Amino acid sequence: MDILSVLIVDAVAFGRTVIGIMTRPYETYRRISSKGKSGELLYIFVVLGVYFALASIVKVAAFRPFLLTQQFVVLFAGALSGALVSTGIIFIAGRLFGARAAFIPLLVAWSYTLIPTVVWFFATSLLYVLLPPPRTTSVPGILFSLLFLAFSATLLGWKVTLSYLTLRFSLRLNFGKSMLVAAVCAPVVAAWAYAMYKTGIFKVPFL
Repeated sequence: MDILSVLIVDAVAFGRTVIGIMTRPYETYRRISSKGKSGELLYIFVVLGVYFALASIVKVAAFRPFLLTQQFVVLFAGALSGALVSTGIIFIAGRLFGARAAFIPLLVAWSYTLIPTVVWFFATSLLYVLLPPPRTTSVPGILFSLLFLAFSATLLGWKVTLSYLTLRFSLRLNFGKSMLVAAVCAPVVAAWAYAMYKTGIFKVPFL
């Protein structure tokens, strides 16, 4: 199979998986844990790249190629480090509790949990442009805030569900051990988030 055919097959798999994590997350994550393809990571990174390119334009707010490129590289590197740190600590913690997961399928599964994150950050950046702060305390302003909170809560619930399914199916652990893995990982991920905040890369953790 030539490279173009491989790219097309992986693109179809990526599209199928994105639809699946929205409509049938349980079944989709069972499939990812056993049949997830490393080639799908390319398209996840493309989605991240598109968002970070747009975010760089919003943050720099001027056509300065060097600053735009620098901002893009910093944001992308920060997100990539988060994915690797999260996957690495999950892999190590899983081994402590008897899991025998392979690293690449685990990385693929965890990377798909970034889809809700990208949707939230993209929506936030878009609204920043369309409705820049400060926003009023009028009835429309309050309704907008409530709708955005509901939207954010929905995405957070989706994110938490995908994160749990990553632990549950990629590590093949029961609920109790999955929660213990999460407890072990939480301080490391929190330390990464704090480092990103202190360096000014992400005010809100990109996880």
